[in-house]
Amino acid sequence: MIQLTPVMRRLLLGLALVLALPASAQAAQVSAFYYPWYGTSAADGSYLHWSQLGHAPPNDIASAYYPARGLYSSADRVVVGEQMDEIRNAGIEEIVVSWWGRGSAEDARLPTVVAAAHADGIAVAVHLEPYLGRSVESTVADVAYLRGYGIRSFYVYRPFDLPVADWAAAKAPLHAGGSTFYAQTPLAGAAAAAGFDGVYTYDIVVYSGDKFGRLCAEAHAAKLLCAPSVGPGYDARRGSGDPKVKPRRRGATYDAMWRSAIAAGADEVTITSYNEWHEGTQIEPAAVFPRRRGRYRYATYDGAYGLHGSAAEYAYLIRTRYWSDVFRSTSPLQPKTKAS
Repeated sequence: MIQLTPVMRRLLLGLALVLALPASAQAAQVSAFYYPWYGTSAADGSYLHWSQLGHAPPNDIASAYYPARGLYSSADRVVVGEQMDEIRNAGIEEIVVSWWGRGSAEDARLPTVVAAAHADGIAVAVHLEPYLGRSVESTVADVAYLRGYGIRSFYVYRPFDLPVADWAAAKAPLHAGGSTFYAQTPLAGAAAAAGFDGVYTYDIVVYSGDKFGRLCAEAHAAKLLCAPSVGPGYDARRGSGDPKVKPRRRGATYDAMWRSAIAAGADEVTITSYNEWHEGTQIEPAAVFPRRRGRYRYATYDGAYGLHGSAAEYAYLIRTRYWSDVFRSTSPLQPKTKAS
């Protein structure tokens, strides 16, 4: 088997993307959840997140897969720049950056991520996570702060940990400056009552593709945008200890979710995820060789979409470009505002 150098891999990815369906729309309709929380001992003084759940990097990490680029720091501008190149080439127009409050590690990395994304023409949204002490009041302040980075799109994870009435009362300050808010929920009525503009699902295990039709129908009836989340699979056993597994089936799982989102009339497709390695939902390149790191064995993308060896490392990015082009070519172009 021929071993590809990093340069050869990038050329292979570029060729595959050129051969994919041509892009045919301008509206930003494909988004991916992005995690800026990784660290290495060399760059950050310790292995951040790679060591989650008691794992001992660099050979033993908190993931069922091993990154093709090796363990990396999300503070490394070169790495983040390369990631944005991959994201852009995969047809993804917006990243939704996991954010855990002011002063968090994710907050510290945000300027680097925003600069790299904008350099590649990628829009940046924020995934407002349920950090300790989060309230609607604190969210209003967070949103005002994040607008300083030019961010106008917000995805609120577990919004109804907080009262619907509190969200509704804060609608005016939250939407100041033309911001758009998505609620992570299948409850379109509650999202509309709370003043959200759209809904998304994130969880690809609980909210499988067969639920997208009803989700989008109810969202549109409530005058909300529908942004269901698709993903290649789920395996968090090494990352969080969750025993549930959603097999990738060599790409069939990802394809099925994309087809369901398109058939449901989604206004936007959100991808879970670009690089959530703990839960095994990532489409970022995963190593094929070596499969074994010391005494630890990792899953690979080998065989996905008929690709093998080093070529398979990019299988899900290549397929994302295909589906993002299909989605844009078969969906009405709409601005990112409430559905009419």
